[in-house]
Amino acid sequence: MLRAFIAGCILLVPSAVLDASQAALAGTAIVIRDRTALRAAPRAGAQMQAMLWRGELLEIRGARLDYLQVYDFRRERGGFVHTSLVSSLTLTAQEAPELLSVVRFVRDTAGAEALGIGYVAAYVQSAPAEILRGAAGIEAMDALGTFADRLARRASTVRVPSHSAETTLAAHLDVAARYGVRYTNHEYAGRMVICYDGEAFQRVLTTNSAPAQRARAVLGLTRAECMGDDLSPLERARITEWQAQVLDAVEVAALPAYVRNRVLIRRASALSTLAFQRARQGQSADAAAARAITALAAVDKAELPDADRAAYGEAALRVSASRWAAVAPAPAPERPGQLRIRTAPGEPGETCVSLIDGRRAGGDVLAQRCTYGIVWTASETHNREENALTLAVQPLAAWRELWLFRKQAKGWTVHVLPPAASEPEIGYVEFAGWVPGGTRMLVAREARSEGRVLRRFEIVRLDTLAVVRRAGRPGMLGAFRRWQDPSWKNQTLSMR
Repeated sequence: MLRAFIAGCILLVPSAVLDASQAALAGTAIVIRDRTALRAAPRAGAQMQAMLWRGELLEIRGARLDYLQVYDFRRERGGFVHTSLVSSLTLTAQEAPELLSVVRFVRDTAGAEALGIGYVAAYVQSAPAEILRGAAGIEAMDALGTFADRLARRASTVRVPSHSAETTLAAHLDVAARYGVRYTNHEYAGRMVICYDGEAFQRVLTTNSAPAQRARAVLGLTRAECMGDDLSPLERARITEWQAQVLDAVEVAALPAYVRNRVLIRRASALSTLAFQRARQGQSADAAAARAITALAAVDKAELPDADRAAYGEAALRVSASRWAAVAPAPAPERPGQLRIRTAPGEPGETCVSLIDGRRAGGDVLAQRCTYGIVWTASETHNREENALTLAVQPLAAWRELWLFRKQAKGWTVHVLPPAASEPEIGYVEFAGWVPGGTRMLVAREARSEGRVLRRFEIVRLDTLAVVRRAGRPGMLGAFRRWQDPSWKNQTLSMR
């Protein structure tokens, strides 16, 4: 990719065109400072032919005063640049180790991504093929992926963009594109996200790379916000399956604690989504859901950087939404007089849920509702007074609702309690316990809405569904201390 680009664009002019002194200077220059002026003459006051950006490669055709005479093949324009604003390269095998050293130096420098990509391109052009197939070549591809992915993230997370910042980002993306680095645009959580297509990371995974290199590659290839919205369900499931496989293949034991946490967080998110997709296809989802819970539990929160706490919280929401997939459905109740749930196919892809009165022969249908979501029958629970029953239903991979069947004066009704009163993003709501008397129940909600994650524990009236009291921690509510359901307390992730 990079070698072909440079071979096509960095063309040395015939030596007959240059005199002896100029021929000695023929080579390549890389721009090392943004907004470098390409001038018509070797003077600071000369007319500016073009504005150059970090990482751009130019052909050197000579020198005058303290300026280099260069030619820009992309713009098809020649001119002069000050020697302090560019770095001269020979692109020979002898220079390759120095170029790789520069790549290492700028690798972790924020804002130098375009420059780093340019130096990787120069290194690929300079290094012999046998070197590129070895550890140094893998390091270069790892660095290229890191530069490209970080540039995409930087372009996606500018919070207060100025005109100058936007111009610089656009120019750096353009420089990267000239080297064959490809980006895609997606809408995620109400904002536009720019994503690197991951070609360099894919190359790293096909080589004998180190665990840390594989971890960076996998993390760059499995960003949830970079999965296209226009994918079919089967294509989305195929990609999620692949993501879970490559995340599982990373040897986390050999990684630093904070990197291990990042892999485990991403693994938990991918496995929880995979559990939902398998359940949608009628396949067994318990193993994927159980592995997602295990991965999340393995995260060492003491080694969690501030920058990763949001990702950990989102992973916890995703795992919580699908956690019922890890619980086997309970057998049908044998005692007469109990309320119970019965499911049956509806329209194609639809499941109809019926509330059955077990006190009558054949079981009268008290209430019914259909859904295209997944009905987790293992979550079914009713109160002692038998005037209410709850059921977990998951319409989306990261969104789980609570269905409440309740007995009223005119008969039984079904009401859907969402995780938040907003458009579905990421979240869950779950039954947490019955308050004796048949008038109230305990509910836990956690959701990301409008960019904020809210976790609430609530006491809800069964007749009006009004929230009597709510708190950020269950211990702040006396009813939670006395009446929370033991199975909920053992299985929930809301008190992580």
